[in-house]
Amino acid sequence: MKVLIFVSALSLVGSCATKRYTEKIQDIKDNIKFEDVNQINNFANTITADELSKNVYAFSSDENQGRKTGTLGHHNASSFLKKYYIKEGISSPLGTDNYYQNIPESFFTNEIKNSQNVVAFIKGSEFPNEILIISAHSDHLGTIDNIIYNGADDNGSGTAAVMEMAQAFKIAVQKGFGPKRSILFLHLTAEEEGLYGSRYYTEHPIFSIENTIANLNIDMIGRVDKLHENNPNYIYIIGADRLSTELHYISEAANKQFTNLVLDYKLNSESDPNRYYFRSDHYNFALKGVPVIFYFNGEHADYHQPTDTADKINYPLLEKRTKLIFTTAWYLVNSPKRIIADKR
Repeated sequence: MKVLIFVSALSLVGSCATKRYTEKIQDIKDNIKFEDVNQINNFANTITADELSKNVYAFSSDENQGRKTGTLGHHNASSFLKKYYIKEGISSPLGTDNYYQNIPESFFTNEIKNSQNVVAFIKGSEFPNEILIISAHSDHLGTIDNIIYNGADDNGSGTAAVMEMAQAFKIAVQKGFGPKRSILFLHLTAEEEGLYGSRYYTEHPIFSIENTIANLNIDMIGRVDKLHENNPNYIYIIGADRLSTELHYISEAANKQFTNLVLDYKLNSESDPNRYYFRSDHYNFALKGVPVIFYFNGEHADYHQPTDTADKINYPLLEKRTKLIFTTAWYLVNSPKRIIADKR
């Protein structure tokens, strides 16, 4: 009889604990509210398939010779990004016209020459010392056997998305709706070589890692993988719940309010054999305790092939995915309180 009573008591405690957890989650959901939805939509709608297409074609053109880290092609691509931010009136956090976080040759292996991360910055109006980083890697495989690996999806798509979001936030500033927190637009080098650019940034941060609220990292969001050929209205979300419960639900709320994509969490599983959580630049931020989301369309037949070209990108889908990231970023930089990394 005593044993039965003990088991019942444990069951009751477990039930109450579960209820408290579900109530906590519901509280998080209830507290996520997008103010001025129409205004956010207006700025999100400045992100267009036509402009994304223009930037993907330019960035992944033969002129940039596949953008291998340390080569003239990648330097040309970095210059393209710098000129874009100057034209858009988006400043550098490094001052004047210095948009490069230079990385010396000694930091690399495999005889890679010096390279650079490209940085642009919009200062927050209320919490300027709290920083959201929106990132994408700018390098690719270069030229192999005299064949150019253009890397339109990998990662021209993510690069163009960052450019368009920076422009959208700048338009918001000009209209009097600038972000409350600061945003660093970070184009990382040497991802293909082993995440060197993001490792360099996290070891030599321009802004304090402790004051970095989150990293939204974009690596391949312009195509459709085999599993989703019959339903391309999706995006893989990786890492959103690993360090912050709140970040996961902010992402879901942004999607529900603005884009209605299918958020596929299959590749976020800790048992996923591909281990994508560990394979792109967000991981170096996660190692420092920064909450992250990795946006990804999955691999396809042209992944790391010379056939990954700009004509194969689904630009309306790239637009929709970019708007999801933009609206998620909007909430993060304008919410009353900084998100909490409760799982560090």
